[in-house]
Amino acid sequence: MNSYLEIIVQDISKAYSPGITAAEILKDVSPASRPEILAAELNGKQIDLSAPITEPGKLDFISVNTPKGLEILRHSTAHIMAQAVKELFPEVKVAIGPAIADGFYYDFDSPRPFTPEDLEKIELRMKEIVKSKLPFRKVVLPRGEAIQFFKELGENYKIELIEAIDADEVNLYSQGNFTDLCRGPHIPVSSAVKAFKLTKVAGAYWRGDERNRMLQRIYGTAFPSKDELKRYLELLEEAKRRDHRKLGKELDLFSISEEAGPGMVIWHPKGAMLRYLIEEFERKEHLRRGYQMVVGPQILKRELWEKSGHFDNYRENMYFTTVDEIDYGIKPMNCLSHMIIYKSRIRSYRDLPIRYFELGTVHRHEKSGVLHGLLRVRQFTQDDAHILCTPDQLNDEILGIINFVKDVMGIFGFDYTMELSTRPEKSIGSDEDWDRATTALEKALQALDLPYEINEGDGAFYGPKIDIKLTDALSRSWQCATIQCDFTLPERFGLTYVDADGTRKRPVMIHRVVLGAIERFLGVLIEHYAGAFPLWLAPVQAMILTITDRTDSYAAEIAETLRSHDIRVDLDLRNEKIGFKIREARNQKIPYMVILGDKELETQSIAVRKRGQDSTVTVDLAQFINALNQEISMRSF
Repeated sequence: MNSYLEIIVQDISKAYSPGITAAEILKDVSPASRPEILAAELNGKQIDLSAPITEPGKLDFISVNTPKGLEILRHSTAHIMAQAVKELFPEVKVAIGPAIADGFYYDFDSPRPFTPEDLEKIELRMKEIVKSKLPFRKVVLPRGEAIQFFKELGENYKIELIEAIDADEVNLYSQGNFTDLCRGPHIPVSSAVKAFKLTKVAGAYWRGDERNRMLQRIYGTAFPSKDELKRYLELLEEAKRRDHRKLGKELDLFSISEEAGPGMVIWHPKGAMLRYLIEEFERKEHLRRGYQMVVGPQILKRELWEKSGHFDNYRENMYFTTVDEIDYGIKPMNCLSHMIIYKSRIRSYRDLPIRYFELGTVHRHEKSGVLHGLLRVRQFTQDDAHILCTPDQLNDEILGIINFVKDVMGIFGFDYTMELSTRPEKSIGSDEDWDRATTALEKALQALDLPYEINEGDGAFYGPKIDIKLTDALSRSWQCATIQCDFTLPERFGLTYVDADGTRKRPVMIHRVVLGAIERFLGVLIEHYAGAFPLWLAPVQAMILTITDRTDSYAAEIAETLRSHDIRVDLDLRNEKIGFKIREARNQKIPYMVILGDKELETQSIAVRKRGQDSTVTVDLAQFINALNQEISMRSF
């Protein structure tokens, strides 16, 4: 029997004694990179650097400069924050503290809300803990002992978490006098944290359930270096300036009123115009690509939702009502009506593909704690389409959708990434159908030579999907477009077509959106452009400003002429100084100001100032209209 382990590190196999740690191997193979390494992976499983190695295999080191390393750094910083909170506020109970996309958070049950002054104290104490070079130590305890340990500490949230774990043993991590339930891994020592910042406090229900106690959630972030943290905090400040809720109020686009109900958007005239422009753009782009417009009802009988699988797999997100003692579901999706249209008559293979498009308003039961401006609402409109095609046409249709999305993202100036999401645990349909659908999506991505990541288990309950995530001006990622391949619902609803040989065959259905929820897309768009929309999208394209009331009639004539050329125009005829009017138009981010005084009246000209410029140019009206129409037609951003 061998008394050593074969460990492969950096493609080199070497024998080590059982019980050696990853940290000791790191000293042997790469001492120069030690400060950057936070943890390791043995045979694909993450481990602490201090963990004894008892099995042979491949060992990879995890650097702080990788996504995995950054996640470990942030998770460990969350533990340091929890330690600081417990030392400063011993009466507080700790809940959970994960790493998230931009940092980390930790939930606390506190007798009172945390204040900005509290955050300063917590941050100061965290810096002291970091300087103390406290090692992170892992202990594995039997489940019962761990429960008893946290009972003695009075940490009821940890007890509840352990009781939900289906395992005989659980992992605990300690640094200094603080111990937390965690599967790890963690940084080796607290001084590995080089740059962090606590950013805000918010309320959060325990386990995300509004029936549970409201906890205090402290958010923070951590980076490998102070320069990276500085850049992130600058982006954070810019994000605050671009916040669509703030700009929505300042630009008078929309409001969300508690009187009307949370998650329900009320569109003001300018916002409604912006929405109309996006929807008209969508209609024209779909008609160009051979889509047919359809409209379905807002409620459908419960039996249909049961047949589709939504009732069993999605009903917690749905609203229901009863009419004449018949149960109805308020639609969260548009696909059922589209299948009913398809079934309304016999279809031939010559009819396919059929592409149904609907700007369909849907309702979903979102918890109040996750509602967020336009980005998470309860009523929204999707640019929803369902394509029914033969299996032979499937690849071309998926390619067509991806190219459609690429064209649209280019118009708005968005970069994007691709994700292929596979079968979730809660799903319907056969393994064979899921494999066929997943293969079809993957082949399309490969045919276009597009890079993509696999998102295991995040498909829709009826089929896998391609998620297209756009990247905005601040390099943030947003989920908008999605393409779902579905063999299952056509089977459940008995959809068929008559093939060339006269037999009935089953079509494939593609569910897809390009922009996704119009509300969400507009929220992203407002922040992407910082409210300064390109001319073709601006709710008001030109604002006419008068210097004296002697030009009011001339201003009205100019406005009428511009409107007759489909230019969206507004007038400011108030008895205010022109400097004040210009500042207000600038704050409203109007693309063009038309300034009229006695000189312009006399020469029958106009003085034009473009957004972002301080000088005016005198032109004739026809020249101005021609320039605007040219810019609008280019759809430049």
